[in-house]
Amino acid sequence: MMRFLAALLLALPAAAQTAGAPAGDLELGERLARQWCANCHAVAPGMAPPTGDAAPPFAAIAPRATLEGLRAFLALPHPDMPDHRLSRAEADAVIAWLLAQRR
Repeated sequence: MMRFLAALLLALPAAAQTAGAPAGDLELGERLARQWCANCHAVAPGMAPPTGDAAPPFAAIAPRATLEGLRAFLALPHPDMPDHRLSRAEADAVIAWLLAQRR
């Protein structure tokens, strides 16, 4: 799955990368990330990674991610990732939180 995510995010042209984030609610994004994503990802700075074969931390995904790539990724089902069926507003909030982890 990690190769798929990396390929999807890196396949988008550099011109499509956005410095900003969607008009998502960062507080909602953090809450949803901690509720749904933290089982596999470290979703906040300083957060201990989950045990086991965890997915990469949001801080590692954020620098190479794009708004468009993340929207596309979250819109498709993935065998190694649960389908939380986020609404567009919820997905944008999580994406906004993830992209806020850029340093």
